[in-house]
Amino acid sequence: MIPPGYHPTDRKRSWGRLPRGLQYVAEPTFHDEIPRLAQAAGAAEMSVLAIGLGRSYGDSGLNLGQAAIDMRRVDRVMAFDWTTGVIRAEAGLSLSDLITRVAPHGWFPPTTPGTRFVTLGGAVANDVHGKNHHRAGSIGVSVRRLGLWRSDRGLIEISPTEEPDLFAATIGGLGLTGLIQWVELQLVPIASTHLDQENIAFGGLDEFFALADESAQSHEHTVSWIDCASRGASLGRGIFSRANWRTDGRRDLHDDAKGITFPIDLPGFALNPLSLKLFNTVYYGRQKSKPALQDLHYEQVFYPLDAIFGWNRLYGAGGFYQYQCVIPPETARDAVAELLDAISRSGQGSFLAVLKTFGDVVSPGLLSFPRPGVTLALDFANRGDAAHMLMARLDDIVLAAGGRLYPAKDGRMPPVLFKAGYPEWSRFARQVDPACSSSFWRRIHHG
Repeated sequence: MIPPGYHPTDRKRSWGRLPRGLQYVAEPTFHDEIPRLAQAAGAAEMSVLAIGLGRSYGDSGLNLGQAAIDMRRVDRVMAFDWTTGVIRAEAGLSLSDLITRVAPHGWFPPTTPGTRFVTLGGAVANDVHGKNHHRAGSIGVSVRRLGLWRSDRGLIEISPTEEPDLFAATIGGLGLTGLIQWVELQLVPIASTHLDQENIAFGGLDEFFALADESAQSHEHTVSWIDCASRGASLGRGIFSRANWRTDGRRDLHDDAKGITFPIDLPGFALNPLSLKLFNTVYYGRQKSKPALQDLHYEQVFYPLDAIFGWNRLYGAGGFYQYQCVIPPETARDAVAELLDAISRSGQGSFLAVLKTFGDVVSPGLLSFPRPGVTLALDFANRGDAAHMLMARLDDIVLAAGGRLYPAKDGRMPPVLFKAGYPEWSRFARQVDPACSSSFWRRIHHG
């Protein structure tokens, strides 16, 4: 039975376009519609999950065969104090729209992931982080209050001091502790919408770690692109980028209508060891030749891929997996080298490999991904058994190093790796709303 207010569709997919299947989707406009829709799903013996702009890469934002409430139209700003930078907004508001509302007043999100096309509720549910993690931590650090609807309690307000256990489970809780209706967030002041960014080529991992240590003290935003096709003496070479906000008073904003569209799914043969090595070699050379210091708009610093609409089609019609891990400091150097060597030898490297250090700002979230150490993120085209065998090898390295994977990016993590990486998972499970579930949670918790 299809619940009232829902329609069946197989067009709601993750950004990696894996896995795929039918969901029953409702699309409310006002947050007071949400309880009725959630109850209708329950009456039809379906679990429910709030979904947003579909930028989770795997199955954490999917509820295949079950009900999903699309929050994108529940997107109003409820209150904004432009003198203190405190904003309260409905969960469906995108970071893109949030920025256009607050940046003219000299405010910006406290941290931002690599895309602005995420909802505020999704950002909290995945406890997103950005290039400034070593300074600001994840977004959960700046969340003041949440409005959460639960099937067993109705609409409640939670904060670090009110219902602290439920608040801790909801930050990074993958939408499983209830339906987030609104978020109250502390923004940060900016004196310009531009940053000074410096790009520095490095020849290997030792140089990367030295740059990361040096830059953590001098720069708010740091990240590195890694040539994951290199081997031998060049293993771990890349481009280190570090940036600070300018103070020149400019207030120009991004334009979501500007960009280019990736027109087709690339054929599978286009991604091969030769093309990957060629791309990485050319990209490394081009980045080395650019001016070391550039005055860039925040759109260029934080969201370069947002200018390519549908860039996920680069990996072909079969979709792709993103693999993002974090390794603690004491094992990071050797484990990252082992990961990069395994990837390079497999011939399944990525165009978009990122390496970054996390700081020690602790998130309140029980399932928050960032921890002190180094995070490596890269994409693998879905090549069936070959891709799964490679990722299983990477899992072994991560597990042995005491690391963990990012659920927001995951579509195939083994339950044993999840439970080893998130020792608070059983404490979290006690806070899961009995009406909520996801394809990820069923795979991890019951698989």
